[in-house]
Formats: sequence, C-alpha cells, structure tokens
Amino acid sequence: MVRVLATGTFDILHPGHLRFLSEAKALGDELYVIVARDSMVKHKPKPVVPEAQRLAMVQGLRVVDKAMLGSETDMFEPLREIKPDIIALGNNQHFDEKELQEKLRVHGIEARVVRIQALEHCDLCSSGSIIRRIIERNGRI
Repeated sequence: MVRVLATGTFDILHPGHLRFLSEAKALGDELYVIVARDSMVKHKPKPVVPEAQRLAMVQGLRVVDKAMLGSETDMFEPLREIKPDIIALGNNQHFDEKELQEKLRVHGIEARVVRIQALEHCDLCSSGSIIRRIIERNGRI
C-alpha cells in the first residue's frame, strides 16, 4: 500500500486544487492531505477561509482518503505520524525538492518527493485569481 501525502493551504477550493490532489492520488493507493494552519502560512497572504473550514472542504473531496490540520510548531510532526511513501508537491508550491528531501532524511522520514507537473489552466484556477475577480466585480472584498 503506497501512501501519498499532499500539503497546501487550500484557501477557496478551485479546479487547480482538485487537479493537484487527483494527480497526487494517482501516485499511490492512499492520499493523505495536510491543510496548513493559519499561523504557519508565511509565504503568501493569510488565508481568507478559516483553517477548520478549509479542512472540512478538503475532507469532503472524494479523492482524499484522510485530511488533517498541520502542526503549529513543527511541519515534520504530522509526517512522522502519517509515514508517507511519497510527498507530492504542487507545480507552484515554494519548496525546493532536493532541499526538502534532505530535511526529511534529517527528520527520519524516508519519503520520496515528487513534483506534480500537471497544471489546470483556467482564469479562476488559483485562490488569488478568484479573490482578484471578486475585487474587480465588487470594488472590494
């Protein structure tokens, strides 16, 4: 049984999220998803949707076998619990594969890191583009 792990913020679900998670699931038998905690999102604007609601939405996706919130202190903590065989990175996620692979080994996690190359192309295939469209149509959020 090959266990795949995908992570992300998953703010305002859109077709790009579904494509990423479907491609990740295709790499193995089980798909676990870690939804980023609000406090841990530092590389982009804070999510619009609260973490509990983002988790509930991801849990409701048919392709996801198990979803959970990440740790607020140690991003490797849930990985040690899940014990993934593969960690799937989205096309636009900010991690460097080789650097992440080394950090995983240091933390005793023997998962293989795979970058999902498939990308959903549409006008509203990112949370940022959805937010911009709302602002354009309404003048504000």
